Amino acid sequence: MANERMNLMNMAKLSIKGLIESALNLGRTLDSDYAPLQQFFVVMEHCLKHGLKAKKTFLGQNKSFWGPLELVEKLVPEAAEITASVKDLPGLKTPVGRGRAWLRLALMQKKLSEYMKALINKKELLSEFYEPNALMMEEEGAIIAGLLVGLNVIDANFCMKGEDLDSQVGVIDFSMYLKDGNSSKGSEGDGQITAILDQKNYVEELNRHLNATVNNLQAKVDALEKSNTKLTEELAVANNRIITLQEEMERVKEESSYILESNRKGPKPDRTSEGQALSEARKHLKEETQLRLDVEKELEIQISMRQEMELAMKMLEKDVCEKQDALVSLRQQLDDLRALKHELAFKLQSSDLGVKQKSELNSRLEEKTNQMAATIKQLEQRLRQAERGRQSAELDNRLFKQDFGDKINSLQLEVEALTRQRNHLELELKQERERRLQNSRSIPGKGSQKPEPKMDGKHKIQEENVKLNKPLEESHRLQSHPVDQQDQPLPSEKAQKYCQLCQEDCGLTKNVCRNCRGTFCNICSTNELPLPSSIKPERVCNPCHEHLMKQYSTSPS
Repeated sequence: MANERMNLMNMAKLSIKGLIESALNLGRTLDSDYAPLQQFFVVMEHCLKHGLKAKKTFLGQNKSFWGPLELVEKLVPEAAEITASVKDLPGLKTPVGRGRAWLRLALMQKKLSEYMKALINKKELLSEFYEPNALMMEEEGAIIAGLLVGLNVIDANFCMKGEDLDSQVGVIDFSMYLKDGNSSKGSEGDGQITAILDQKNYVEELNRHLNATVNNLQAKVDALEKSNTKLTEELAVANNRIITLQEEMERVKEESSYILESNRKGPKPDRTSEGQALSEARKHLKEETQLRLDVEKELEIQISMRQEMELAMKMLEKDVCEKQDALVSLRQQLDDLRALKHELAFKLQSSDLGVKQKSELNSRLEEKTNQMAATIKQLEQRLRQAERGRQSAELDNRLFKQDFGDKINSLQLEVEALTRQRNHLELELKQERERRLQNSRSIPGKGSQKPEPKMDGKHKIQEENVKLNKPLEESHRLQSHPVDQQDQPLPSEKAQKYCQLCQEDCGLTKNVCRNCRGTFCNICSTNELPLPSSIKPERVCNPCHEHLMKQYSTSPS
């Protein structure tokens, strides 16, 4: 019930707001065919039917909101006229039809909100008709009654006699209240166009009425002109008749005066016949005078009618001028409306083109976003692969350190011991050479007799040097290469003896390149670089130095 009350209140808000906005935009009196007004009455009917108690009758249970609306005349005396009018309508046979007619008449009086407030404030009377959780019994009913005050700005006119209010189906049309956000501009333009079209139709209808009135006035003017000509003709005839009557009166007066004089002069026996002629002349004179008076009255009436007709003609001419001015202004307004309509149509076309361009741009942007999403997915896959490779490399490095850490340390200790032993032997070799040089200088004759021991000592020193270099190279190879490179064969003693670039005998000054493992002299291996296998700078040959420098300069990492 709470959800139903909330939904009905929201629908009432939407219907009232839409009705007020559309009525103000329309700018004319609303009738029963106006769609937003019909939907408003349907929503009000649903609000009044919510939570009604069913009354048992002979035909079954009946729910009608006419009962609560009848109570309004007891609360507000002004509503008695509406209730009486509804009861007197001949075409209404059901309580639902009477309730619908009552709502329409209350809206025409602009007192619907006042009646609803008075009804909602009397909860003890409404409890007879409504459930305790009905909309009219809760605060939502008071809110709707407050919203109805805005309908007082609307002018409505309904003809109740021709409407069939009993058989109408009260279904709410939700499509009138559903609006698309993307087409708000288009809907505003459509609303303006419909308003302009309504104004145009109104102006055309007014123009037709004015044309009809002008035609009627023109017909009246023609009829008055015809009657005026007739009256002028009759007036001329009456004037001629008056002139003839005046001449006859003068002639009769002359005859009567002549008869009187003859009677005075003549004999008396003829007085009776003369008296009869005189009486007849007097009667004829009275008749002529009466006829003259009648003609004069008729003439005065005709003159007054002529003056009235002239005044009416002037008024009609003035009215026609005013109507013509109104027609000119209305035609100018119609031309302005047509120009505005063309402008709005052009704006609508331009907005349609803009919408099409924006839709195309949106489609392109969607394609680009899809491509970017695909590239991002590929990059994420590559990142995962690189992460897995890094994790595997770290795991291999950890395992390599676990497996060969102790061995590397022991080999480094052995290398240090061998280097110390090598230095000690080199020192002894120098001392031996110096001693032999001194002996050779002291005994010059015996220097050529013992070359073989000297050569044997030299070979022994070289062999010991080779033996010392072997564990040193092995330790460096284990440090710089993983396990899969430990099985590579070491260069032979002959390859280690000569420089791989200049092919000269290195002797005791030979160096091993930490990158390519080749043997080089001091001149061909003077550079040092940090290698991937070690952080500290290591000695490398000149070709490896150039190659590594190019590689470091091209790679950003």
